[in-house]
Amino acid sequence: MNGQIDIVKNPDGNPVVLINDLRFKGRRSVSWDVVEAYLREYIGKYAEITETSDVVYIGSDFPDEFAHSKDTKALRGANLYAKANASGIIKELLEISGNKTFSQNYEKKHGSNAKYGWYRYDARFALPVYNDGGEIERYNVFKARVLVRHAEDGKLYLYDLLRIKKETSMPLEQ
Repeated sequence: MNGQIDIVKNPDGNPVVLINDLRFKGRRSVSWDVVEAYLREYIGKYAEITETSDVVYIGSDFPDEFAHSKDTKALRGANLYAKANASGIIKELLEISGNKTFSQNYEKKHGSNAKYGWYRYDARFALPVYNDGGEIERYNVFKARVLVRHAEDGKLYLYDLLRIKKETSMPLEQ
């Protein structure tokens, strides 16, 4: 998506990743298997969160969790398409993430995968809204929680994007 992404600030000064061309549009449903296959290209890569200097790796469990989590299955409408299109900006979303919070790992099923707990960050991204002529009219801004696990090996791994929701504030104008 080189050249199809910009990072701007919203009126509140928060960074927002602008997606200038949608990967998933005009479809009745999203093929999450296609999204998962695309996300496999990220495995082994990493990004540094600018605000905290945390280095977050992308492990082999991320594509499946992103595409098939309970959170993903609960999404509908614009929020569903927003998560699907966010699959193309994972690195940028990590870089602009902020407002870090911590929680303990309470579930045995995550054992060593999240031995040292979970971190959550806030991130924002914007999708274009097209007019009847196919031109970008404005951008709808979405907020997401970036879920990162702190594994037994001491590294941070991206686990999922949660609570994707369209912001009701003013959309970004073109």
